[in-house]
Amino acid sequence: MKIPFFSLIMALGLAVVSSCSTVPLTGRRQLALVPDSQILPMSFDQYRQVMSESKLSTNQKYISQVRTVGGRISKAVEQYMQEIGQQDNVQGFQWEFNVIAEDQVNAWAMPGGKVAFYEGIMPITQNETGVAVVMGHEVAHAIAKHGSERMSQGLAAQFAGQTLASALSQRPQAVQQLAMAAFGAGAQVGVMLPYARDMESEADRLGLIFMARAGYDPREAPKFWERMQAKSGGASPPVFLSTHPHPDTRIKQLNQWMPEAVKVYQQTTGRQ
Repeated sequence: MKIPFFSLIMALGLAVVSSCSTVPLTGRRQLALVPDSQILPMSFDQYRQVMSESKLSTNQKYISQVRTVGGRISKAVEQYMQEIGQQDNVQGFQWEFNVIAEDQVNAWAMPGGKVAFYEGIMPITQNETGVAVVMGHEVAHAIAKHGSERMSQGLAAQFAGQTLASALSQRPQAVQQLAMAAFGAGAQVGVMLPYARDMESEADRLGLIFMARAGYDPREAPKFWERMQAKSGGASPPVFLSTHPHPDTRIKQLNQWMPEAVKVYQQTTGRQ
């Protein structure tokens, strides 16, 4: 029994070493067992499913804000990827921004630039800049390929590092359920798998830069999270019980990263 187990560990180790990518800006190495050519069609299909099963908002103010901000940030991100020579990172993206008519204080993004806001979060954003705080964070999840990373982690854990094609041929339903959870689309199509704390923090940092490059003042980000904290009434769980940073931790981190983001904002807009 020892030899097969050792062989399995060696195989998984080789898969991890040979199947890694680097997150833009932060430089963090991440597991990447599934190429975009396979992950994006799955994401797009799931997004269409969620949209078809959801009641979409008819609030034109909310729709206009989300799509205006999404358009500006996605354009700024694509320009930034080109400037740093990582335009392949957004190759195949099909940006789409929708608002779901539910009173959830939430928003999410799936691989390939598929984003959804819920009406419940819009009063807390208050304006376009507040929307940009959330949009920058969600777009950052897509750019950092966090959904793909979670899918890769699931393949490594549940399928011993098999390729997606191999896993699909053997256990297609299990792979579909894994994708539903990894992409984080919510309860309509499966149980949402929370992002790890390092991914959430990474999305916060990247989100500040992305909103700043789109011409939105990143100094509004801590104010948004203060409003989120007030909305929760201080009822968020202790940090060690949550995969998300505690609001106080999140605000502290945002302020630590703020000088970098403000510099980008000032260079982009010429404002102080």
